[in-house]
Amino acid sequence: MTIDKSKVAVGFVVAGVLTVFFGTVLAFVGPLIIDDQIVKNTMIDPKNEMSYTMWKDIPVPFYMSVYFFNVLNPKEILKGEKPMVEQKGPYVYRKRCQKDNITFHPNNTVSYREYRKYFFEPTMSKGNESDVVTIPNMLVLGAAVMMENLPFALRLMISASFKTFNEGPFLTKTVGELMWGYDSGLVDFLNTYLPGMLPSSGKFGLFAEFNNSNTGLFTIFTGKDDIRNVHKVDSWNGLTELNYWRTPQCNMINGTAGQMWPPFMTKESTLPFYSPDACRSMELVYQRPGEMHGIPLYRYVAPKTLFANGTDYTPNEGFCPCRQSGLLNVSSCRHNSPVFISHPHFFNADPVLLDYVHGLHPNEEEHGLFIDIHPQTGVPLNVSIRLQLNLYMKRVSGITETGKISEVVMPMIWFEESGYIDGPILNTFHTNLVILPAVMEYMQYGFIALGLMTIIIASLVHYKVKASDKEPVKGSLCPDMQEKSIMSYSEK
Repeated sequence: MTIDKSKVAVGFVVAGVLTVFFGTVLAFVGPLIIDDQIVKNTMIDPKNEMSYTMWKDIPVPFYMSVYFFNVLNPKEILKGEKPMVEQKGPYVYRKRCQKDNITFHPNNTVSYREYRKYFFEPTMSKGNESDVVTIPNMLVLGAAVMMENLPFALRLMISASFKTFNEGPFLTKTVGELMWGYDSGLVDFLNTYLPGMLPSSGKFGLFAEFNNSNTGLFTIFTGKDDIRNVHKVDSWNGLTELNYWRTPQCNMINGTAGQMWPPFMTKESTLPFYSPDACRSMELVYQRPGEMHGIPLYRYVAPKTLFANGTDYTPNEGFCPCRQSGLLNVSSCRHNSPVFISHPHFFNADPVLLDYVHGLHPNEEEHGLFIDIHPQTGVPLNVSIRLQLNLYMKRVSGITETGKISEVVMPMIWFEESGYIDGPILNTFHTNLVILPAVMEYMQYGFIALGLMTIIIASLVHYKVKASDKEPVKGSLCPDMQEKSIMSYSEK
């Protein structure tokens, strides 16, 4: 039985066409399949075991690194000289976050409270919680500014009460006491006779109200009806807008809760989020692309306008009364205490702020905040949020503890909350978002290339077979010539 090479070649051509067609279809359908899987796995749904667990318990280790500005010349400051500070730290705390009271609602939203606890990590720290640091006494210098418009006689009485409870203008305490609270007769007195004046009813510390606390009742969208809304805040503590600030725009609750964002981001996308600790919504902007362990990412940073004053950036007028650009006045949500938030070391702030304090050295690498995010899923891969707490202090007549202090925004501490995806979660991320799409991409191009090669080779074979069938055999005569030859021979 002879094989018809021509028909076999045609068969291979047909197979090649089908292979090219399949590869082309895969090129269009493949990304749609991946996008569909991303939508299913990024919406907040208990059926999505891995993504739901990541959202609920945040398995990625988060750390808070705290740096203190140790005051070197407290006596000279009281005489009106420029403050001199040295940075001490970091004092590193592991942050554990867990969502509780999770309730799903019929309108495709979910409510929860996120609880946070901090655990000191001595091996990661440069020092111990027993280290002694000197910083401005917020109870004295902050209260002095708050009460500068009271009658002079009342200010003298306040000054006398400071002396009664041995409260001076500067505190020299251990890191642990300054962080989580220390015993104070003045604090006990205020909590007993003027309840609600201080942020906490127990010991007074810079982070006393943060540990073992929650960030409020968040209600966010699950993304089931529209994936573009997933993680966006619907309300916070029942509020759809704030009442801290002077304009509706500044009081808006925008973006997500600051942990994840909707998928399918572009370079034109921004990262809006609401921060209860900063009492406002903030927005980061795209800076550059990057890569982490082979996973593509976009880096988002704070724009210079984030803490700009109302003069330099009109939309921020609602956050005033303002001082220099680079400072956010949070007194309206901090019991009217003259507290300002900024970037560490006054990075991206008005340079004049650096002239008022010795010992500050701002730079983007150490003091700029950023979020590295996987644009396809909206999941952060590497996060570093850096903020500084400052106290506005000045001489207030009648309160002798303020001495001759020059008007200054005094840095007290700065802290960095950081975390990045690692370990099994990173491996899963890499497999699902890098390897599988790459395999699918190589397959589609492989099918197209294989199909084209098959078509070309089969076409060449078919052409050669047809050509060989048409060629006469060497040394043979055609039938007419043979017949004439035979007749000629017969006549002879």
